[in-house]
Amino acid sequence: MSENTPPLSALTLHGFNNLSKTLSLSLYDVCYAHTSREQNAYITYLDEVYDADRLTSILTDVSDLIGAHVLNIARQDYEPQGASVTILICEEPINPPPDAAQARPGPLPSSVVGHLDKSHLTVHTYPESHPDNGIATFRVDIEVSTCGRITPLRALNYLIHSFEPDVITLDYRVRGFTRDIHGRKHFIDHDIDSIQQYLAEDSHQRYQMLDANVPQENLFHTRMKLNEFDLDHYLFDESAHEHSPSARAEIAQNLKREIAEIFHGRNLT
Repeated sequence: MSENTPPLSALTLHGFNNLSKTLSLSLYDVCYAHTSREQNAYITYLDEVYDADRLTSILTDVSDLIGAHVLNIARQDYEPQGASVTILICEEPINPPPDAAQARPGPLPSSVVGHLDKSHLTVHTYPESHPDNGIATFRVDIEVSTCGRITPLRALNYLIHSFEPDVITLDYRVRGFTRDIHGRKHFIDHDIDSIQQYLAEDSHQRYQMLDANVPQENLFHTRMKLNEFDLDHYLFDESAHEHSPSARAEIAQNLKREIAEIFHGRNLT
């Protein structure tokens, strides 16, 4: 969280905190890769950048940020592409046995999963391309679901900065209830009016944001897209000056439409 982020409030509870808090992120990278060679190179590049080692590092950092402890890790890269990682974590520190590194569970196809007692971390990746106009997208779905004292909101800014996406959709939900020492039910244990409250200042400057919140149901939704458009940012393995002015205009129009449709969650043509 940034320095301006409001602190999470503390309640004196009776026993365990039974509130479940889930933060879900869909992070989109948009690219122009016109030929089959460029599209394959784009997917290969993403597969190398976000391989099992990198995803494991990201999830391990998330565990540290939310105050959890890693119990066990299993990871697997696939041919021709894809990676899987499973991380078992807990809220309290433990002393693993000496042979824990060899005691690894099997991987789950095309996904990253971490379990935190009754909570979990998940990551799934989805490459996709347009059949005609050369637009390619790479979506990363992440879910951080916790219960007890730890909160997924602490990982929000780290995850955004880890992927530097063009478009983001965020959902945050608090389920269930817990009781304080006087027996009174609490259906949420911290102040929140919008996910935007927990975003770093640089994200507020870089992204346009829209909210659709239902505070009485403890449901919060935010959509984000980059404010600035630089064509070179979206061209894979080439630069804008390699295209004619008319081609640049058409590519930019297609990219902007793609970004706008993902941001608004509907077709605009």
